[in-house]
Amino acid sequence: MKEFWNTIQIVFAAVGGWLGWFLGGCDGLLYALLAFVVVDYVTGIMCAVVDKKLSSAVGFKGIFKKVLIFTLVGIANIVDVQVLGTPGVLRTAVIFFYLSNEGVSMLENAAHLGLPVPDAIKTVLEQLHDRANTATPKGDE
Repeated sequence: MKEFWNTIQIVFAAVGGWLGWFLGGCDGLLYALLAFVVVDYVTGIMCAVVDKKLSSAVGFKGIFKKVLIFTLVGIANIVDVQVLGTPGVLRTAVIFFYLSNEGVSMLENAAHLGLPVPDAIKTVLEQLHDRANTATPKGDE
């Protein structure tokens, strides 16, 4: 039994180490993105429950999109480090882009559920969203 747990620990350590390398480390930006992604998904489920449109197919599609967000962060990190030689630049831009998108989506979900949204939060997320959209050529969004 002890060998089984040792194997499990080794697997988790290897997966964690690989994810840390792939995503460029676990910094505040990545923690913020993780929080935004989880909260957006949960609030999306809440909206679906309220609208009586809860669907496992739509839920799985949402999960796949969230996984793809982190895949793109990892790809941006690899391009940064291995191709451009500028650690963190492209990765940070990709994280800011998805932070703004997830933040705007959370606000839309909150408003849909009837929760008043503070203007200060709206303003900051709209500025981030506008900045991210101007950095992305049209048609690439």
